[in-house]
Amino acid sequence: MTALDQDAQPAQESTEAVVAVRGLTKVFKDFWGRPKARAVDNVSFEVRRGEVFGLLGPNGSGKSTTVKLLLGLLHPTRGHLEVFGHSPRHVATKARIGYLPEESYLYRYLDSKETLDFFGSLFTLSREDRRQRTGQLLDMVGLGQTQTRAVGEFSKGMQRRIGLAQALINDPDLVILDEPTSGLDPIGCREVKDLIVALARRGKTVILSSHLLADVEDVCDRVVIYYGGRVQAMGALKELLATPDALRIHTPLLRRETLEKVLQTLRQDVAEDRVQVETPTQNLESYFLEVVRKARQQSADTSGAVSGGRVAAYLQGGVPSPEMPAADKVLERLAAPAAPAAAPAAQAPATLPAPAAEKLAALAQPSSPGPAAAPAAAAPAPNKPAPPVSEAELARANEKLAGLVGKK
Repeated sequence: MTALDQDAQPAQESTEAVVAVRGLTKVFKDFWGRPKARAVDNVSFEVRRGEVFGLLGPNGSGKSTTVKLLLGLLHPTRGHLEVFGHSPRHVATKARIGYLPEESYLYRYLDSKETLDFFGSLFTLSREDRRQRTGQLLDMVGLGQTQTRAVGEFSKGMQRRIGLAQALINDPDLVILDEPTSGLDPIGCREVKDLIVALARRGKTVILSSHLLADVEDVCDRVVIYYGGRVQAMGALKELLATPDALRIHTPLLRRETLEKVLQTLRQDVAEDRVQVETPTQNLESYFLEVVRKARQQSADTSGAVSGGRVAAYLQGGVPSPEMPAADKVLERLAAPAAPAAAPAAQAPATLPAPAAEKLAALAQPSSPGPAAAPAAAAPAPNKPAPPVSEAELARANEKLAGLVGKK
């Protein structure tokens, strides 16, 4: 999951409602049917196609319950809920949804390829589609080098990566992610956020539930904030976070004389204690990623997760992906099938090596007692050509070999 092309233009805002929630209420009851907890209370919102929508709130505020209602895992007590114009329990609708739960539920004895192949078979994908998508997804989430490791051996971060790949195996139109960056290192977090933005630019809808507000701020277009099962705030992030009574001006480094003139002009309309001049700083994530990028110039092999490649081809939806890095091009060439070898020339008749032919000739000679026979058995120099062997000599050698084999 590489960083997105910063020059790419975001998709135009769509008014098509993928998810419509009106007056949604969910009350959990005890064994006797008495109300026990009102998890979601009269909630209404819409999620449009191609946007990243954030569900925020403290623990127990109703986010996970809302997600389960959207997936058809729970029945609402009251209210109306539609996904792609149908009930969440509609089977064809479920096939258009990809879901990453807060905890990755995986079969620990399957490896990465078997895991994705299994989930792909649940969507009745053909064997060839499953094979192609599995390879693309594993490369995308940085697990291309761990295809044969059992997922039960994975760290939590690696399990989140394979869980994300599992959520995208069916090329969903709606992707619901519950704490997708939980357990990931800063590099993995950045790559997941880049992927979320890439999916939205390709017309897919993403619902993100997370406690990491910095991640939500980076990728979400609109958010809804829960507390006590109710919606406390909702709207576009730019509008919710704007400070209308303040203004920030960014300029290159100015000469002291120029800066004094600017401040003097500002103080004519604004009190001096309300004007601040400071050097801007980058956030820790950007600094960390830059340090790691430089360190990778001397990177070593790893059996764990690595930075992924481009967005999987089948997820691109006709939108070109950023240029493949040079390292990926090298891997692509190495993975290409080798050119067929030229047909070998006609082989010459097999001949015995010189030492073996000499020994065979020695066996064919009539035996003579005494040390006189010893020089005949001496091996010639390696480059000395072997003397020709007649049929009679071969027959006598065979008789002697048969006699040696017959002895006990």
